Amino acid sequence: MKISIAKNAGFCMGVQRAVNIALDASNNTKEPLYTFGPLIHNPQVLEMLKNKGILSLQKIPEKGKGTVLIRAHGVPLNEHELLEKVGFNVINATCPRVISVQKIIKKHGKAGYETIIIGDRNHPEVKGLLGYVSKNGYTVSSLKEFKNLPKFEKAVVVAQTTQDTSLFNQIKKNTQNNYPKYKIFNTICDSTEKRQKEVREISEKNDVIIVIGGKQSGNTRRLAQIAASTGKSCFHIENISELDFKKISFKDSLAITAGASTPNWIINEAYGKIKTFFQKNNNLFYSFVLQTRDFLLKTNILLSLGAGCLTYACSRMQGFEHNLPYVFLAMFYILSMQIINNLFTIKSDKYNNPKRAYFYEKNKKILRICAGISGLGGLYITFHLSIFSFFIFMAMSILGFSYNLKFFSFFKIKRRIKDISGSKTIFIAGAWGIITSVLPFLLHQSSIFNFQFLNLKPQTLMDFISVSPFLLFSRQTLAMVSVFVFSTGLVFSRTIFFDILEMQGNRITGKETLAILIGEKKSLKIIKQVLILIFLVCFLSASIGIIQKTGFVLAFLPVLMLFLIIYTEKNNLFSGMYLYFIIELHFIIAGIMAVIF
Repeated sequence: MKISIAKNAGFCMGVQRAVNIALDASNNTKEPLYTFGPLIHNPQVLEMLKNKGILSLQKIPEKGKGTVLIRAHGVPLNEHELLEKVGFNVINATCPRVISVQKIIKKHGKAGYETIIIGDRNHPEVKGLLGYVSKNGYTVSSLKEFKNLPKFEKAVVVAQTTQDTSLFNQIKKNTQNNYPKYKIFNTICDSTEKRQKEVREISEKNDVIIVIGGKQSGNTRRLAQIAASTGKSCFHIENISELDFKKISFKDSLAITAGASTPNWIINEAYGKIKTFFQKNNNLFYSFVLQTRDFLLKTNILLSLGAGCLTYACSRMQGFEHNLPYVFLAMFYILSMQIINNLFTIKSDKYNNPKRAYFYEKNKKILRICAGISGLGGLYITFHLSIFSFFIFMAMSILGFSYNLKFFSFFKIKRRIKDISGSKTIFIAGAWGIITSVLPFLLHQSSIFNFQFLNLKPQTLMDFISVSPFLLFSRQTLAMVSVFVFSTGLVFSRTIFFDILEMQGNRITGKETLAILIGEKKSLKIIKQVLILIFLVCFLSASIGIIQKTGFVLAFLPVLMLFLIIYTEKNNLFSGMYLYFIIELHFIIAGIMAVIF
């Protein structure tokens, strides 16, 4: 079974903005927080907001206290004003596209135009738009209804932002032919147009279409209607528990799309469970391969192997021959720290990676033991290498473990390292850079720590200071810096890319990752710039002899990651575990390249 996810599935800009505003308000205020009516049309999101303490206000009280969020669909102008009048602090989370329609109606209403809205008259957005009408407002949901309206001297015609594009085009053509004094504006959101166009395209290429979204969501219902009109099997579900797997078991291809108010974690959960269903029904070997892949990802064994391979590649570029201790050291450290970190992030993983969250919830004890054994393994290796490396490894382990622990709870400052905005991406990349390139360099240059370098044997502190410039500008040191940039840059790009994929879950749990701070577009731009930079650093360093010739080949690894991210950005070819697996595989490839070349 071929399973794909529509590129435009899930939150649109307006819904994402409204949810972000609600979550940010919840994370930053202790006063009562409400939404005026349901913020969006999705039961899972509304339940999540309720769990965050954000309640839905159905009626405007005589006296209000706290903050009220205006829903993404907007509300009538008089209700907005009344909320402020009774004492609420009002935050307008109305979709900017809806606000632009409100402005068109308000402007033309003052000029004496009648208002005609193409949409569902009972939809909250349409009700809100009618609240901006100065004269008379009319709602039509078919060409017939439009033709039956009185002929006005002048009128403005707009559309509900999630309206069917085909209906709008019919009315637009009729207006141009019969009502030359009418002004018609295409106010359908381009996101809606893209979704509707895409669902027609995927319906032609697949046997089954799964449409995920609230039953009250107008745009989701329209997607299901369009898919069904193509003659293909179509199932409109709110969550995966509603799907009858027997009805799709004998099909060859399936596509998943979702309404504008459907969060990523619902889509990912559906994708994962459908994938698992077909894995169990596939041949045993293929099923075994996929289950092994998932196990390696969930346990972080794959990531640990990747750390070992990357360390080997970094050591080879620096010209070190005896690499195995460094390889195992990196494997033990990354496995230990990653398991500990995942044990602390089960809450956000329930949204970002439900499979991993369930696995860690179920196997907490054994995973804690594994983390402890890995940490002790690393300490054992460093103790036998040198006392200096032992203390460095111990310091890094303590820092990694304390990342999630609370400190200074009686001060009004950040209580944990993880509470520092954007710290996760920086700390992970830095730790990988040290363990894969800096620590092997320090261990290899044992002569430095015996105060022996270039046949000089300083006996005093002043003697050591006089030798230091040679250490700082030696070829080995410059090689270490180049390799550190290579390793740190790769891991930084991988981590911030995962942060982008997990933005919704991180925001729900109040995590301020770098991707959340600067936004998806800027994050992707930074990833591309970093990958180009480390390609140049690696290639040029190899060209002038700072690092070994292996660097020429490894320089193309960031290029490979760059092309994958660009392709994923434009085409939703890889999803879920597949995407995580392919990104993590880059570190394994680094080790293979270093062995071959």
